[in-house]
Amino acid sequence: MPIGIITNVCAIFFGGIVGALTGKRMSQRLKDGLNMSFGICSMCMGIYAIAPLKNLAAVIFAVIIGTGIGLLCHLGTAINHGAAAMQRFISRFVKAPATFEKQAFEQTMVTVIVLFCASGTGIYGTLTEGMNGDATILISKSILDFFAAVIFGANLGLVVSLIAVPQLIILTALFLIAHLVFPLTTPDMILDFKAVGGILMVASGFRIIAVKMFPTADMIPMMVVIMPISWLWMNFVLPLL
Repeated sequence: MPIGIITNVCAIFFGGIVGALTGKRMSQRLKDGLNMSFGICSMCMGIYAIAPLKNLAAVIFAVIIGTGIGLLCHLGTAINHGAAAMQRFISRFVKAPATFEKQAFEQTMVTVIVLFCASGTGIYGTLTEGMNGDATILISKSILDFFAAVIFGANLGLVVSLIAVPQLIILTALFLIAHLVFPLTTPDMILDFKAVGGILMVASGFRIIAVKMFPTADMIPMMVVIMPISWLWMNFVLPLL
């Protein structure tokens, strides 16, 4: 049973409800302060995942090559288009709050959908749980997502809770794919995979606190290429060194 996925989906669903019910009582200072803490927590989770890496050179290759692939394929743009399509579907059932202009509401909704359904941390955590059953990353992310959903729910209303539905579908699909990949991996490959995911979480942390807007969506392919690069490095390059 994907405990991490269930926990993450429930965190967003109930966080959106809590935010919608208590939003008027939350000051902007509180929202901004919590957002900064989300960023530092994401970076701490990333550093924790990077530390046990096995092949630093392979990880560096994967980060550069994977990010290059994402940028060349305009993956970030494609993800935003997909989120926009989800937003249009959801907006059929829920109207923008009176305090929001329609365009601003739609843009904010796209941002929230990408954050919850296609973030690097979520994809990394789901693949990790699917491969070895470790739900730690997703459970930790769920804590952050709950409070993020509260803040977004305070601004956007109950519509934030509905994002839990597409998120459940996307993360479950990734979980099942990871089950197929895991038999092809080795323990060292898993450590390198976790390190790449950790780098993505550090980059996400910088984005959250608006220090540097790393192209995290375009960086997602590095979690795919790290497996073959790590295998090639250990089997063909290391024996020559």
